[in-house]
Amino acid sequence: MYLAGEALVGDGAEVSHIDLLIGDKEGAVGKAFADALANQVDKHTPLFAVITPNLVAKPITMLIPKVSIRNLDDATKMFGPAQKAVAMAVVESVEEGIIPKSTAEDICILCGVFIHPEAQDADKIYQYNYEATKIAIERAFSKKPTMDEIIEKKNETRHPFYK
Repeated sequence: MYLAGEALVGDGAEVSHIDLLIGDKEGAVGKAFADALANQVDKHTPLFAVITPNLVAKPITMLIPKVSIRNLDDATKMFGPAQKAVAMAVVESVEEGIIPKSTAEDICILCGVFIHPEAQDADKIYQYNYEATKIAIERAFSKKPTMDEIIEKKNETRHPFYK
């Protein structure tokens, strides 16, 4: 069993889209977590969420880039503002009780992170990824949206990247 969360925050090239899975280290998410680290994919290097080097977030969290890291500029956006944003969102979710502190050593988080290749503003990258990660975590633990909400809103909303 695992929890899933999703959120899109921001606008322009700095928009953040987070998809995440939260589960037991001994379960399917834990296996996928270990596989991602052991079997890295060119230009989609997974990385731990750290507040700063040598201070990893817990529950242990791995960022999985959704867009190819093509150069040092792309890497700096992922291994900088996005990495810290996700780490802070995870740790603050524990601090606020959204993630039970008692489970922090037993679960792990896989976090798909979208950074548009044209994004430039590191502060917006940080802020939008922080907000999206916090929302996705809260949605995962509260199992939102509910099926009733999805059915009710499916024809009332529009996708931001499709008519």
